[in-house]
Parts: sequence; structure tokens; C-alpha cells
Amino acid sequence: MDRPFRYEDIPEDPKDLERECDLSFFRASGPGGQHRNKTETAVRVVHRPTGIAAAATEERSQFRNRQVALERLQEKLRKRLAPRKTRKRTKVPGAARRARLDEKLRRAEKKKLRKVNEQR
Repeated sequence: MDRPFRYEDIPEDPKDLERECDLSFFRASGPGGQHRNKTETAVRVVHRPTGIAAAATEERSQFRNRQVALERLQEKLRKRLAPRKTRKRTKVPGAARRARLDEKLRRAEKKKLRKVNEQR
């Protein structure tokens, strides 16, 4: 590809996504007995254009693990490549800060004048 992989390029169909990936199968560890320890049912999917990987080892079926791994990969791609929301500005602009300070100074000056008048 000449251009970088984008959000719009993520295939909707898992079969299309599988064509863009490298699949590897390995033995899943953990509980499950002889069947789980002897058969290579765990699936790792690596997306070639981006290098993002996902794995599934929960099921005893390699076919089901492949589906789960592809769903996870698709979710990871969507999350990573989704357009970012524009950040809302939270900092008060300098002009507004100065205006607030000026108003505060004017109010303080009025109060000072009141105190001077009351003391007389």
C-alpha cells in the first residue's frame, strides 16, 4: 500500500480481514486436560498492514478461536484507528482573565473609597 492504513480501510467481513492477516496456531496453556494440552487450538492473528495482534485461547475449537481472534482484532483496529474527537478548550483566554482582573480592581477601588468616606 502506498498510503497508511486508515479507519475506512478496515474490512467489515471477517473473511476479508483474514486475508490481510497472518494466522498462527499454538497450544493453549491452563486447565482443560489432555485435549487442550495436545491440540493446537489457540489462535494468534497479526494484521500485516499495521502489525496489531490479537489472540484467542478460550474455546476448545480452533475454528471458534479463529472467529473470536478476528473479532478482537477488528475491535482493536477500530479503537486504534478511529478518528479522534476534537478537544474542547478548558483554559480561560488571556483577554477574559485580564477583563476579570480589571473588574476586580475597579470593585476594590470602590470599596476603598467607601471606607475612606465612612471614616470621615
